[in-house]
Amino acid sequence: MRVALISTYELGRQPFGLASPAAWLERAGHEVLCVDTSRQQLPLEAVAQAGLIAFYLPMHTATRLAIPVIAKIRRVRPEANICCYGLYAPMNAAFLRAQGVETILGGEFEQALVDLAGDSLARLPLISLDRLQFIQPDRSQFPPLDSYASLMVDGEAKRAGSTEASRGCKYLCRHCPVVPIYNGVFRIVQRDVVLADVRQQVARGAEHITFGDPDFLNGPAHAMAIVTAMHAEFPALTYDVTIKIEHLLKHRTLLAALKDTGCLFITSAVESIDDRLLDLLDKGHTRADFLEAVRLTREAGLTLSPTFVTFTPWTTWSNYRELLEMLVDLDLVENVAPIQLAIRLLVPAGSRLLELPEVREKIEPFDASALSYGWRHDDPALDRLCQEIQRLVHAEEKRGATRRAIFGKIWDLAHDRSRPVDFHLAARATIPYLNEPWYC
Repeated sequence: MRVALISTYELGRQPFGLASPAAWLERAGHEVLCVDTSRQQLPLEAVAQAGLIAFYLPMHTATRLAIPVIAKIRRVRPEANICCYGLYAPMNAAFLRAQGVETILGGEFEQALVDLAGDSLARLPLISLDRLQFIQPDRSQFPPLDSYASLMVDGEAKRAGSTEASRGCKYLCRHCPVVPIYNGVFRIVQRDVVLADVRQQVARGAEHITFGDPDFLNGPAHAMAIVTAMHAEFPALTYDVTIKIEHLLKHRTLLAALKDTGCLFITSAVESIDDRLLDLLDKGHTRADFLEAVRLTREAGLTLSPTFVTFTPWTTWSNYRELLEMLVDLDLVENVAPIQLAIRLLVPAGSRLLELPEVREKIEPFDASALSYGWRHDDPALDRLCQEIQRLVHAEEKRGATRRAIFGKIWDLAHDRSRPVDFHLAARATIPYLNEPWYC
């Protein structure tokens, strides 16, 4: 059977969620067409004629971008056999089925896609957490790495690859899209497979690897064995990982080893410096823990790249301004992608946030077009501030403004120019980052 695998967006990375099942399907004897519409034109006729058309939906943005593509395919071929898989597929199952999607797969999806291609009538679980024996992903159909996000360091762009060492997460943060699918479970990708995937990307010019795991230290022994072996084989190769604040404190003794094996920066979902909000989100860390993580990573020579959910129903003018002031005081302005200062709390279907009376009191009816529950702040001026900052960031990044310059303009908006910008930030070209910073 011809199977078309389609990705619409994955943070500027080659989608592992296409490369991995492509290898499984090819091994089973199927002809596979991989299309990453974030970087490639959709070959509509070829896709529409596939016996199975499967969309990879790892995040909210990818899901929204997939909807018009699904509609386009169905206009050309109304009877097309369409599947959606990935974190956001089960969460939006009812909506997707209304768009003509026949099969929804969540969790560990490679074997399920093989089963579906072999028998389109197969009865498959909505979510599978089976332990899979992975094989080397097939990245041969993707554009070259320099078409994707690059690592920016010392003012220079370097080719960046990506892979996954694990899926799922042991934790149950209320706002996290991983939780409704994995519910505290995580699954590893075998070490030899991860290393083989890194090896093939280095052969194609990768100078840096992003590990896309929800949390790299869910399995610390597994993770450290991989980066130790990777560094031994490719001493000049650098990498970045995502690690929660709680793990940075718990596994502080591993930070030096991360640095020694080539880790450049760590993304961590700090979300807020307000302990009340952190408790609502069930993040497992406090404001003080964040400050300690900043200290620990600095001591280890690692760059911490915090992410935030800055606008929520409980955000106040004072705590938003306090966040900006803290970033200045901690010298973290260059570490934070400007869009992180305009992120609005997303409440998708199935979110654990819906367990909270405080959330149910605030949300509006489910908005199918936005794939989330809407909410409005009690102070409309804060909603306007969020919108103004989003527009500002888009415009300023488009014209190539620095993080420092954008931050200064965000400061002005947040203070309504009532407090002059009284800080002076030195250029920090040495702060490494990926040049496509979207996070949801």
